[in-house]
Order: sequence, then C-alpha cells, then structure tokens
Amino acid sequence: MKVNRHGRAKILTIEEIQLLFRVGLTNIRDRALFGVMLFSACRVREACTLFTADVYEPSGQVRTELIFRKGNTKGKLATRTIPVLEDLRGLLVSYYPEAGEKCLFPGRFGSGHIHVDSAARILRKACKKVGIFGASTHSFRRTALTTMSDTGIPLRIIQEVSGHRNLSQLQKYLEVKPEQVKGAIASLSMLSPVGAEAVIGLFSDLDSPDLSFPGEGKCHDQPTHLSPPRES
Repeated sequence: MKVNRHGRAKILTIEEIQLLFRVGLTNIRDRALFGVMLFSACRVREACTLFTADVYEPSGQVRTELIFRKGNTKGKLATRTIPVLEDLRGLLVSYYPEAGEKCLFPGRFGSGHIHVDSAARILRKACKKVGIFGASTHSFRRTALTTMSDTGIPLRIIQEVSGHRNLSQLQKYLEVKPEQVKGAIASLSMLSPVGAEAVIGLFSDLDSPDLSFPGEGKCHDQPTHLSPPRES
C-alpha cells in the first residue's frame, strides 16, 4: 500500500514503529518477523525465508549475527551476515519456542515458510488498526537504510548491510527531507567572499548615497552676514 509516494514505500516514524509493535502486531511471531526486517534492513522475502539455523545456535541461543543466504537474496549476489541488535535479540528470544524446525517462520500447517503475501496482509491489517497509511513491507527496509544515512553512516557501509549491487541502487531507497535540502543550501553561506558584516555595511552605505557634486564646497560653521546697501 503506497499512497502518493511516487511508488515508494512510506518511511516510518518512531511513533509509528512503536504503535505497530505495541498495538498493531498482535503476536510474537509477527513482531519477530517485522523486527527482523526493521533491525537488519532486509527484504521481506529474505526475512520470510530465513532458516532457524541461520538465527539460533543448536543450543537455542540467538546467534550474534543473522545469516542471509545467497540463494534467498535478490539477484543471489552473496551471502551476508548482519549483527543482531539487542532489541531484535529480545524479540527472537521470546519467539524461539514457536520457531519452526527448519524454517524460522513456518507457513500454514507448518509446511515451508510463510509467504510474502501473507506477511503483507498481516502488515496491512496492523496498519489499519493503528491508522498508518502508505506503509508496506518495504517500509521497514527503507526506514532502516534512511535512518543509517541520516545518522552519517557512509554509503559504502550501508551498502554492505543492504546487499545492493551498487550505490546508485541504494540511493534510490534513501529519502531526502525538505529540511535537509534547506540545510544544504544554508551551508553555502560560508562561501560569501566578503562575510556577513561586510555585506551589511556595504548595503547600509548604499541606503544614504552622497549626492554632492564634485568641487562643491561645504557650509561654514558660522554664516556670513551681508550688510544692507548704503543710501546715496
């Protein structure tokens, strides 16, 4: 579901994320599924097709890194590993008793993995419940990548997380806010060749130009008194 966003999924605010995870997503499986998308910036298919062994150790402990296998990534470019943030670890610890024997998020009747369309339906229902419009399963990936960019993480490092083939593909994901454009233009003020104070002085001089003609004398401090002509 994308509303007036030029075909791109909505970037979620912190408040909307809190609403979704506290109210909209009603069970631990759904919170774990979308938590994986948010905290690893992965694609919905990559989250749905995770194997349990790629997330948990044989002992049941959450791994320090999630493993996204090459065969399940878009373009099958390479396997990549993503460190597990503490927020995500907490979700995965709670979800472990419900994880599938092979697939982390089993499909209906326990066969295979959950379908991406099912994940999309779950999110649409959750968004409708809390009044969020314009979001899709891709919103979690765009939100994560844009957040990294906004906090100053170099694009090359973000590309390592996202798994994009090149930087130009990655940049299409990142949202530029109006205030960031204003800030970029404001930064050009440092290029002023004379400086702000000199500019103010220059224009204040122009406000009161000297209109005297060349060679024109100035008034004396004391006026010259003319004597009246004598009568003859």
